[in-house]
Amino acid sequence: MARIRIPSTIVIIFVTVQTGFLLFMYARYSSFMLQSEEKSSQVHILILSSWRSGSSFVGQLFSQHPSVFYLMEPAWHVWVTMYQNSARVLHMAVRDLVRSVFLCDMSVFDAYMPWKRNLSDLFQWAASRALCSAPACDSFQRTDITSELACKTLCGRYPFSKVEEACKTYSHVVIKEVRFFDLKVLYPLLTDPSLNLKIIHLVRDPRAVVKSREQSVKALARDNGIVLSTNGTKVEDSKYQVMQEVCRSHVQIYETATLKPPNFLKDRYLMVRFEDLVRDPLSEISEMYKFADLSLTPRLKSWIYNITHGQGPGKKKEAFKITSRDAVSVSQAWRNVLSFQKVKKVQEVCKGAINILGYQLVDSEKEQRDLTLDLVLPRRQNQFSWSSYNPKY
Repeated sequence: MARIRIPSTIVIIFVTVQTGFLLFMYARYSSFMLQSEEKSSQVHILILSSWRSGSSFVGQLFSQHPSVFYLMEPAWHVWVTMYQNSARVLHMAVRDLVRSVFLCDMSVFDAYMPWKRNLSDLFQWAASRALCSAPACDSFQRTDITSELACKTLCGRYPFSKVEEACKTYSHVVIKEVRFFDLKVLYPLLTDPSLNLKIIHLVRDPRAVVKSREQSVKALARDNGIVLSTNGTKVEDSKYQVMQEVCRSHVQIYETATLKPPNFLKDRYLMVRFEDLVRDPLSEISEMYKFADLSLTPRLKSWIYNITHGQGPGKKKEAFKITSRDAVSVSQAWRNVLSFQKVKKVQEVCKGAINILGYQLVDSEKEQRDLTLDLVLPRRQNQFSWSSYNPKY
C-alpha cells in the first residue's frame, strides 16, 4: 500500500490551528461557566428575629444598601391567610414562601393574593428601597436613601410584576422574618444548592421587648393568637405566654447553631444583640456587612449616624416606623417605664434566654432604675457566631 507523506510544516500548522481552536473553545466554555456561576451567586440573608426586637431597624440597614433587594416579613401574607393555624403548623408554608422569594420567584404570592396586584398590595413594601427605585419604580435611584412616605406617594401603583423584575437585578436578597421559631425548620434551605443562605439572628433583652410590645398591643393580638394556637382568637398576652414562647425560640435557635451544629452552618450564622448594635453602630454594622459580603458606603455611614443619634426614644405612634431616635435611650427605656413587678414576671418566664443571651437579671427596683449598672454583659469571643463555645447555665 502506498503511503502518503505529509510535509512536517503542514503537520505543525494543523496542530497549531487545532490547539488554537481547542483553546478558543475552552475559553468560551470557561466564560460560559463563569457566567453561569455569576447568575447563581446571589447572596441570601435571612434576618431572623421576633417582634419588637429592633429587626425593622436592622432590616433598613440592609434595605438602604444599593446592592440589596429587601423584603420585610413577606410571610405576613401566610399568617393573615391561614390565621386559624398555629405558628408551627405554618412553618413549612412560611419556609416555602421565603425560599421562593430568595429565588426571585414571586408567583408564590398567587396563593395569598390571587387578585390583580400592585406593589402596594405587598406587606410593608415601602420599607424596601429596592421597590422604591429603578427598575421597580422610576422615582428614585439605587443609591438614594428612601423614606416610606415618599415611596408610598410615588410608587404604590406600579405593577406587582416589578417585584420579581427588580429582585433579579441585585447581588443580595435579604428577608427579615419574625415567624420562625425553630432553626431546624430552615435546614432544607441551608442545604439547598440553589441558595447561598446566611442567617443573622437578632436578639434583644426580653424586658425591653416587653416594654416595646406594650406600645403595640392591638397590632400584635392576631399574631399572639397564632403563636399560642388559639384557633384564630386574638390574644393580648397579659400573662407573657407569647414572650415565653419567643424566649424559648431564641434559646433553641442559639443552642442549635452553637452547640454541636451541623457542618453546613459553618460561617453561615451570626448572633447580633440589639444593645451592642445601638452602642457601637458602625462597628456592629460593619461586622454584619462583612458577614453578608457587603461594603459600607459613605452615604450609608452618614445615614446610620443620623438615624441613631436623634432626640429621645421616639413616640408611641412611631412604634413600627424607622425614625431618627436616641438609640441607646431606646434600648434602656424599659428600666424607667416598666414596673418592677412586670420585670420580675418577665425574668421568670425568660430567665434562660436572659442568661444565655448575655443579660444581667435585676433583684430589686433599685437595681432596675440604676442606669449606671450595666445589664448588658460583655460578649465573650466568638460567643455569638458559629463556634464550639459551650455556655454554662
